[in-house]
Amino acid sequence: MHSRPTLARIAIAILLVVVSALHAQTFSSIPAIPFDTAGLVIHAHAESQKPFTVAGERGVLLGQQDGSFEAWVLPVKLLSHLTMQADIQGYSVPIDVNHQAAEIEVRPDRTTITYAHLGFTVHQIMFSPDATQPGAAAQTGPVVLFEFDCLHPTDFIFRFTPELRWMWPERNEGVPGAEWVTVPASAPSPNEASGFYVLHSDYPEFAGAVTIPGAKPGILAPYQERPQVYPVEFKLHIDPARDHGRLFPLLMAVGTNPAAAKTAALGATLAQLNANMAASYQAHAERYKTLLAHSTSIETPDKALNEAFQWAAISIEQLRAHPVGPDSEPTGETALVAGYYASGDSARPGFGWFFGRDSLYTLYAVNGYGDFELSKSELEFLIHRQRADGKIMHEYSQTAAAIDWQSFPYMYAAADSTPLFLLAVADYVRSSGDVAFLTTNRDAIEKAWAFETAHAPGPEKGGNGIYDNSQGTGWVESWPSGMPHQEIYLALLDQQASAAVARIESLLQDSEISAVAHLRADAIAKTIENEFYDSEKSCYAFSRNADGSLDRTTTVYPALAWWNELPSGKAILTRGDECLRQFAAHTLNTDWGLRDVANDEKIYDGMSYHQGSVWPLFTGWAALAEYRANQPLAGYQMLMENANLTWAQDLGADTELLSGDFFVPFGRSTSHQLWSSAMVITPALRGLFGISIDAQSSTITVNPHLPASWDHAEISNLHIGDETVDMSFVQTNGEILISQKTSGVTEIKLRSERQRAKTLPNGGLSIPRPAIEIEQGFQKPLSGARTQSMRVLNEQYGERKLALTLEGLADTQGQIPFFVHALKTVVHAEGADLSAPAARSGPDASPTAQTATVHFPPGEGWKTITVTLAW
Repeated sequence: MHSRPTLARIAIAILLVVVSALHAQTFSSIPAIPFDTAGLVIHAHAESQKPFTVAGERGVLLGQQDGSFEAWVLPVKLLSHLTMQADIQGYSVPIDVNHQAAEIEVRPDRTTITYAHLGFTVHQIMFSPDATQPGAAAQTGPVVLFEFDCLHPTDFIFRFTPELRWMWPERNEGVPGAEWVTVPASAPSPNEASGFYVLHSDYPEFAGAVTIPGAKPGILAPYQERPQVYPVEFKLHIDPARDHGRLFPLLMAVGTNPAAAKTAALGATLAQLNANMAASYQAHAERYKTLLAHSTSIETPDKALNEAFQWAAISIEQLRAHPVGPDSEPTGETALVAGYYASGDSARPGFGWFFGRDSLYTLYAVNGYGDFELSKSELEFLIHRQRADGKIMHEYSQTAAAIDWQSFPYMYAAADSTPLFLLAVADYVRSSGDVAFLTTNRDAIEKAWAFETAHAPGPEKGGNGIYDNSQGTGWVESWPSGMPHQEIYLALLDQQASAAVARIESLLQDSEISAVAHLRADAIAKTIENEFYDSEKSCYAFSRNADGSLDRTTTVYPALAWWNELPSGKAILTRGDECLRQFAAHTLNTDWGLRDVANDEKIYDGMSYHQGSVWPLFTGWAALAEYRANQPLAGYQMLMENANLTWAQDLGADTELLSGDFFVPFGRSTSHQLWSSAMVITPALRGLFGISIDAQSSTITVNPHLPASWDHAEISNLHIGDETVDMSFVQTNGEILISQKTSGVTEIKLRSERQRAKTLPNGGLSIPRPAIEIEQGFQKPLSGARTQSMRVLNEQYGERKLALTLEGLADTQGQIPFFVHALKTVVHAEGADLSAPAARSGPDASPTAQTATVHFPPGEGWKTITVTLAW
């Protein structure tokens, strides 16, 4: 009967020890930090249903623009549903602060939400420092700074749900208990007294801690009270005279081993973070300044495109994370997660774990903006997890090493990661010049190649010699008629991976394997032509069945044929012109991107993940295909569809997928998605500017497709091996003049595959412009809108004429701006009405601008017309 008092005395004794250890660990608000207000920024009115993400290597905040959020100290979900209430002295109505969210400001280094009420303004400033920055120990993650500007003394009540849950699929047991630990004040002022919540799990090696300097606990139910769920609360009193201009940080930490999970240790971690806050932020901000200063950027007359390009690089870099080891502690590795979105009642924050194919597509963009260190570390991360038979991993949770991950069906579920790995290796070495990487990792590369070729059965085994879906999913994870036997998607990747291996082995000076790989690439291309071409649809089938029959569903997947650059005049698909028209047509291309399945197919469903939704990834594939096939008007439309998404949802990042029918993201779309942002950079650099890097020969190939109205464009810090190059594009009436300035001593050569391109005495290029060029505009869709923009399906130059195939809604008209570069050129139109030409005098004056007005026939739906401009 004395057991409870005895336990109580023991608890008190332990608490006295803890209090003694914490006596010097006071928490305090901090002076204002001089935040940088220059540079890249997005300002917008807060929309409560739209998400925001603040991500870093060690932590992430996932919330809504009303300011509520969940917080992860990776890979642990520490808390969720953090909200605020304000009680103004002398004002009897409690204020829901989140309902007052008015503005959101997103910068590379921080996101700020501003709450505006007639009695106060609150700024919620959020950032996520890396583990290497001051005060950011491995046990800490993101930081939230609150700045209060109040007219009267105000009590702010913060409420949150304690979570303390490992990221999926690590086991989680029990609901954490919240205990308030008081930290004695360092001076006899009640305003300095503070403490923190310890979130206890059922195990001594796992605990969390949360505090706000100066805050007091809310409801702390005594043991004697009947069981009931009460909110966990902080109560913070703000005195306008005392606290104006100061910052109150929400400090968070997690302990994942017996030492770090002790109360005293958690308190010390929070105190260290508190004390070093300003230095931590400054180091964090400096990292992003350095990143932008050294990354490739573009400067064009289109400010939105310039900024979308920079935001895409920022978005990718923010998705670095550290996997944990078997002891649940971070390893020294850094790799890219596929994306983030709020987890809700689960422990899955969007696609917040490591994916093979997602990162491999993204590395083309990473190589484009020049972070070769990231590309190399990502490839090494995948090599370290390569299966013994050579297959490259697909999916790896942030908690995978702490469990028996390979007993789950995910790690090697996809077939495409292996050929994509070979492609990404070749692109990294071509861009960086790091041939030593091939030598160091030769065994892993050749094992991947052996796996791919060993699982491409020939006719003697009922196959066609091409890698097929027997080794996992190609693209689709479900299909109405049953899982495909051999997607053209996989076949095209196998063909291009074979060509990549031919180049890799040539660099490794193994001419025999290189020749075999080259012959295999040619053979696969011929087989695709013979076995996948669908004469009924004048394009290539979605997949080939085991009996040789075809699934003729019209899809975006043939666009992969143009993913890797080929020598001028060559193409994997020799009859791909109609495919390109289909990519640009309304059946596949919406005003916000490409569906994977055409909307006139029976299986189409715009709400389906795999049979009709729009993915920026697909849009990037198709944009690059259009540019490389000399269809720049369609390419520009698609590039801008992706660029526009930078401001559409999670500001500064592109979302994962959208409806196939309305301009709105899926409710479950991962809003900060890795490869979606990458598909702004890759089509811009490699399509719009037509850039191809070959560091081994110190050569940049330039095949530009700049909009007709642009008079200039620049690329800064284009990385080629160890050098950086600034490139200038000047469009005169008759030519494009391209020049470059290198950062080092290596001579960088420019070349072009455009017809009649000339090398100038200064090493620059002159590329003739056609007599007439069309200007492709982009009309931003409104939220919830259907597709309605006129589109160019095909442009074809002939002898003194330009034929355009256009598509638009019935009984509408469209405007086609075009520019006449040659003096005394009279343009005639068939199928359009021409405006009078603008006046021009002298060869150096601006080109003559005219407009062709086109009329689509009456009726219903979409109509296709042809317009010919002759001169």
